[in-house]
Amino acid sequence: MAELSARIAQGRGDAPADLVLRGGRIFDLITGEMLEGDVAICGDTIVGICDVYDGTEVVDVSGLILVPGFIDTHLHIESSLVTPFEFDRCVAPRGVTTAICDPHEIANVIGAAGVRYFQQASEHTLIDIRVQLSSCVPSTHMETAGAELSAEDIAGLMGHPSGIGLAEFMNYPGVIHRDPDVLRKLELFQGGHIDGHCPLLSGKDLNGYIAAGIRTEHEATNPEEALEKLRKGMRVLIREGSVSKDLDALQPLLTERTAPYMCLCTDDRNPLDIGEYGHLDYMIRRLISLGTPPLAAYRAATLSAAEAFGLKDRGMIAPGKRADIVALGSLEACDAQMVFAAGTRVNDAAFAARGSVEPVGRDSVHAPKVTAASFRATANREDTDVIGIREGQILTDHLHERIAIADGDKPPDPARDLARIAVVERHGLNGNIACGFVRGFGMTKGAIASTVCHDHHNIACVGMDYADMAVAANRLGEIEGGFVVAEGGRVLAELALPVAGLMSLEPFEVVRDRLEALRAAARSLGVTLEEPFLQLAFLALPVIPALKITDRGMVDVVKFEIIT
Repeated sequence: MAELSARIAQGRGDAPADLVLRGGRIFDLITGEMLEGDVAICGDTIVGICDVYDGTEVVDVSGLILVPGFIDTHLHIESSLVTPFEFDRCVAPRGVTTAICDPHEIANVIGAAGVRYFQQASEHTLIDIRVQLSSCVPSTHMETAGAELSAEDIAGLMGHPSGIGLAEFMNYPGVIHRDPDVLRKLELFQGGHIDGHCPLLSGKDLNGYIAAGIRTEHEATNPEEALEKLRKGMRVLIREGSVSKDLDALQPLLTERTAPYMCLCTDDRNPLDIGEYGHLDYMIRRLISLGTPPLAAYRAATLSAAEAFGLKDRGMIAPGKRADIVALGSLEACDAQMVFAAGTRVNDAAFAARGSVEPVGRDSVHAPKVTAASFRATANREDTDVIGIREGQILTDHLHERIAIADGDKPPDPARDLARIAVVERHGLNGNIACGFVRGFGMTKGAIASTVCHDHHNIACVGMDYADMAVAANRLGEIEGGFVVAEGGRVLAELALPVAGLMSLEPFEVVRDRLEALRAAARSLGVTLEEPFLQLAFLALPVIPALKITDRGMVDVVKFEIIT
């Protein structure tokens, strides 16, 4: 009652506010107006606007525009390659104050312990990390993951304050064909929030999927697909990650009319891209530069996101709302000059005052030692299925090529941009190694290997030289996972990711610099992709059409079956 009484008293001006922001203008996301007056804050809550307030602390924001803190509606923090604490330090100064994450990357490696790690971390970060419960661990039956989460396991994780609902339900065939295990998971969250993931699904199949109580969709990659999903009641999350870049395609749909039902998300974005371009701030700038009205862009990044996920306590600068506030130089530049997360000013002192959680998932790489011979593609027919990369998308093409057999092997062919791709099981469960072909890297020599390999996170390796592939893959076991580039029998660059083979223990600035070195090393092999490492990771995800590879073989995602 004392806290409630204090909020009311400070809002009425009967007592000085804990904090007053003075001199700025509020961008009202309901009317589109610029509102004058102070912003009064009591603890973590806004209690007054559009008036003059006394404050125990007064911060001058003269000349700045105040907007609500940005909400990333779907992401995997693991894909930022840093811990939740370093992610917090990386994105909060850019205006992100809420991150709705799905920790299914770490869950695929170490199970429920990985989800609990994120839940515990959320209790200490400046930004509000909301931890959805991972629905599909593993994503399908066509891969070997390090762990499995059953409906009973998920039920045991419910109830933490960071929770909103069930994370992206990637196994859309399991939903529409009513797999009993799938239905048990969905049943746990009926009447609550369930995130979607159904690329290219349409018609009656889409109707059935949505009828399961699924509310959001971040996999729409073209306006027609997104519009059908909007018409059928799904909230469409515009995604712009390091690999999946859908913003330009979907931007024409985001108007002041549709903005209440559209949100923004990054899904998978690494510190190098955040450093070079930005995070949600980049998306807002880009949308406005393409002609989106600022009111629509900022609504999608804040109020619409809060409404979509039932977060009634945020999304506006208004009395009673969480004091998540970004002070900008201009709406068009989306240049955060000052950020407040739950009333705390985001700065080095605030980061230093946080608590911490011991990292988990150490020593998680237990792959067999491989040799050059491990990557031979033994076959008796020249007709070959080839994964075709679409740069900027995680969708792939199912290509068909004739590759001559030499000495019982179908070797890579740099002249036709046909590289060997392999997945090596690394959880110590069966030692599977599957090989295939991919087109689109542009590499002419050497190899790249990674333990970031969605979603099972085995070792993914692509190369033109089998010996270099072995060097890169074996090195991952020595550094507890990460990224390696090899050529000429030696390692050119590497980044160790010892937390479950997914996250670094270094500051995000160090990770960013090492990613620059890795990118340069990849280019020295002839690689033309802007983001080859995460692009490689998505080639192993068997819930995104059309052709993928896991440790069990090449997967025809359209038919949902292993073909080799």
